[in-house]
Amino acid sequence: MSTLRFKVVDEAFNRKAHHVDIPAERPEVYYGKYVFNRQKMFEYLPKKTFEVLVNAIDNKESLPLDVADSVAQGMMRWAIDNGARHYSHWFHPLTDGTAEKHDAFVQHDGKGGMVEEFNGKLLVQQEPDASSFPNGGIRNTFEARGYSAWDISSPAFILDKTLCIPTIFISYTGESLDYKTPLLRALNAVDRAATVVARYFDPSVRHVMSYLGWEQEYFLVDEALYSARPDLMLTGRTLMGHESAKNQQLEDHYFGAIPSRVEAFMLDLEIECHKLGIPAKTRHNEVAPNQFELAPIFEETNLSNDHNLLLMGLMTEVARRHNFRVLLHEKPFSGINGSGKHNNWSLGTDTGKLLFAPGKTAEDNLQFFVFVANVLAAVHNHNGLLKASIMSATNAHRLGANEAPPAIISIFLGSQLSGILDKIEEMSAEDLINLSAKEGMKLNLTQIPEIMLDSTDRNRTSPFAFTGNRFEFRAVGSSANCASAMIALNAAMAAQLQDFAAKVDARVASGEQLKRVILDETKALISAHRTICFDGNGYSDEWKEEAARRGLDCETSAPKIFDSYLSPESVAMFGKTGVFSPVELAARNEVKWEMYTKKIQIEARVLGDLAINHVIPVATRYQSLLLDNVFKIKSLFSSEKWTAIAAQDMVAIENISEHIAVIREEVRQMVDARKTANRIDSEREKAVAYHDNVLPHMVKIRYHIDKLELHVDDEMWPLPKYRELLFIR
Repeated sequence: MSTLRFKVVDEAFNRKAHHVDIPAERPEVYYGKYVFNRQKMFEYLPKKTFEVLVNAIDNKESLPLDVADSVAQGMMRWAIDNGARHYSHWFHPLTDGTAEKHDAFVQHDGKGGMVEEFNGKLLVQQEPDASSFPNGGIRNTFEARGYSAWDISSPAFILDKTLCIPTIFISYTGESLDYKTPLLRALNAVDRAATVVARYFDPSVRHVMSYLGWEQEYFLVDEALYSARPDLMLTGRTLMGHESAKNQQLEDHYFGAIPSRVEAFMLDLEIECHKLGIPAKTRHNEVAPNQFELAPIFEETNLSNDHNLLLMGLMTEVARRHNFRVLLHEKPFSGINGSGKHNNWSLGTDTGKLLFAPGKTAEDNLQFFVFVANVLAAVHNHNGLLKASIMSATNAHRLGANEAPPAIISIFLGSQLSGILDKIEEMSAEDLINLSAKEGMKLNLTQIPEIMLDSTDRNRTSPFAFTGNRFEFRAVGSSANCASAMIALNAAMAAQLQDFAAKVDARVASGEQLKRVILDETKALISAHRTICFDGNGYSDEWKEEAARRGLDCETSAPKIFDSYLSPESVAMFGKTGVFSPVELAARNEVKWEMYTKKIQIEARVLGDLAINHVIPVATRYQSLLLDNVFKIKSLFSSEKWTAIAAQDMVAIENISEHIAVIREEVRQMVDARKTANRIDSEREKAVAYHDNVLPHMVKIRYHIDKLELHVDDEMWPLPKYRELLFIR
C-alpha cells in the first residue's frame, strides 16, 4: 500500500504544467465568442426580430411565438456556424448543479433523409422528465411531466458543441422545480418595490436592477492524490487526516506568487470564461495552502448566477486538463480556512444610480439612508431565513471556523456609517447634505495618488457587511447556487420596501410633506432595527450571548435552521412578493432535509468503510510489527533491560489498541444510529436524527483515526496525508 501511495505522490509532484494554447488575439476580440449576445443577434436576426427581442428583454415582456420562430432560425444558424450539432434547455434543478438534455438539429425530410431544423416551439418550451429530479413530493414518479421554458433575459451559449438555452423548470401543475424560477420572481418583486421608492427621488426611474458579484473560492489538489483518497472522491472532503505541521500559520500563501502549474490552469480557465461571456477579472491565492479565488466584474443577478454555475462546471473540466481536481466543498480540510462564495449584492436604477452609494447632495444621501435602513429592516426581520438560505450539510462545517462568518446573521456597517446612524434621529433632511461616505486621505507620498476611503473597514467575522456601495453576504458557501441566497435577500428586501412605500404613501395622501415623511419613516426603521448591527468579533462567546438577548436566530443545527422557510413570517413574505407558494416552500424544505440526510449518510458510509477496511487493518499490521519487535527484544535482553528498551513500543501498542477499540465501537454505534434514522418517515425528523445521532459518532471516529495516523509508520499509512495534499509542486 505504501509503495502505491508514494508512487502516486511522486507522479503527482512530477507533473509538468499543461501547455495553454493562448489565443493570438486580445480578450476583447474573442470575448463572448460562444454567446448569442446582442452583437450576434443583430448579425443573425432580421432587423424587426432583433428590435422586438431586445425590447422584450429590456422591458421584461413576453415574446410572441411568431417572433420566436424567427429567433430560433437565427440562433440555429449561428450555432451551426460555430460547430454546434445539438441544442439543449439548460436549467438549475434543486441539486445545486445544472441539467441539460441534448437534441440534434434534425428532422425527417419526408424523402428518406433528414434536414436540420429548429423552431420557436422547440426554443421556447421543452418537456424534460421531471420525476428523477428533487421535487419534495410535488410530483410522483409516475407523474413525470415537467416543462422548461426559455429565459430571454440570459443569453444562449455554446458549450462543447451544444447550443445551451437558459430556461426555468416547472412542474406540470405549475410549481417551480428549480432555482431560476423563484429567482426571477424575486428580482421582479424587488424591481417593482424598489422602483416605487426610487421614484420619490427621481421620477424618471423605470426599473431597479439587482446586481451580484460573487467571489468563488476553491481548492486544487493533484488528480493522482485525489484518486488515492476515496473520501475526497465520494464526498468532496477529507473525512480524516491529521493536520500538517505547516499549513496556513505563516500566512505566506495569501496573495503570494501563484504556482506555475496553477497559473497555467487559471489562464486556461479565464480564456474559456471569456469565450462564454463570463467576465472573469480577479485571481489570487487565498489564505489556505492550495486555496484560490476567482472573481468577475459585477453583472445583473440572474445572468451573474448563470455565469457562476457555468463557471463551476468549467473549472472541473479545465482542471482535469491540468491534472488537477477542483474541490468546491466548503470545508475539504479540517483546521484550515474553508471556501466561501461571497455574494456582493447591490441595487441600481436604469438611470445609472447605485442605491447603496451615498452622494454629494442632501437628496442623494437621504435616498442612500432610506435604502440602507430598509436593508437593516429586511435582514433583521428575516435573519433566520437568510441563514437558512445559505445553510447546507457542507456549509455547516465552514461557518464559524477559520475566518468564516458565524451561524448568526448580523450586519457590519463600520464605525463611520454606524456613527452617522446614531445621529440621524437629530438630523433634518437638509443636514444630510454633507454626509458623503467617502473622504480623501492624503498619504504625503508623491508616487501614490490620493486614495478615497470607503466608509467601512472589513470585518471577516461578519456574515453580512456594508462595503462601500454594496452589501457583501459572506456566509454563502462555495458549492452553493447563489440563487438560494439571492432569492431570500431580494424577496425580503422587496417585501420591506413595499411596507415602507405603503406607509409613506398613506401619510403623504393625508397631506404630509414627502421628504419629511421619508425622513421620519427612515428614522423609525433605524431605531427599530439597529439590533441587527454588530461591528465586533462574531466568534466571541459574548456575541453569541448578546445575539440571543437581541432575539437573533442562534440555531446551529442545519435541519432545524431550515424551519425558518416555513415560519409564518417567511410564508407571508414569500406569498406577498409572489416568490413562493406555501406548497412550493413545503416541497423545497422536504428537498433540503432529504439532501442533508443523504449527504451525511454517504459520508458515514464512506467513513465506516475507510475505518474498518483501510485504517484498522494497517494499524493492526503495524501493531503486529511492534509486538514482534518486543518479543525479539525480550528474547535478547534481561528482564530489566527489556522493560526499559521496549517501554515506548509497549506504550504505542497500548495506544493503538485503545484507538482501534474506540473506532470499532463508534463505527458500530454509528451504523446502528443510521439504521434507526433510516426508519423515520418524516424527512425533517430523519435529518435531525442524522445531525444529532450520526454526526457525533463521525467526529469521534475521525479523532481516533487522526491519532492513529501519528502512531502508525508513515510508510504504511494507506492514504495521502495533509502535508502531501496541501502543497502543489
